[in-house]
Amino acid sequence: MTDFLPKEVQAGLDAARKADLRKTSRLRVEAGEQSFRILRFRDDGFTLDVDAAPHLRGLVDVYDGARHLYQCLVIASVEEDGEMFYEFKRATAASDKPALDYYREENAPVALVTDQSKKH
Repeated sequence: MTDFLPKEVQAGLDAARKADLRKTSRLRVEAGEQSFRILRFRDDGFTLDVDAAPHLRGLVDVYDGARHLYQCLVIASVEEDGEMFYEFKRATAASDKPALDYYREENAPVALVTDQSKKH
């Protein structure tokens, strides 16, 4: 048995595979004002459609729909099967709360309430 397919058939199969990945993935990466659909996401990076994405390098943000997941430093690594793989140099999980630089007691007050009747 042979693994050879005509170029047209292989191109059609690759296009159908990419279209399916685009439809099923909610993940996207934003670099500046540009936004690109992520085809595959891994612990060490992600892939984008090579035809739609530039050779990204630097700070990008990864979103799942409208939810901010990561802020990452990336570099374009390798192109394979019509996909460009971007490697994480750093991937920091996004948080909706500010970072605490100190230990917070379990029973600590949430806010300071002052007596407004003592105006100067």
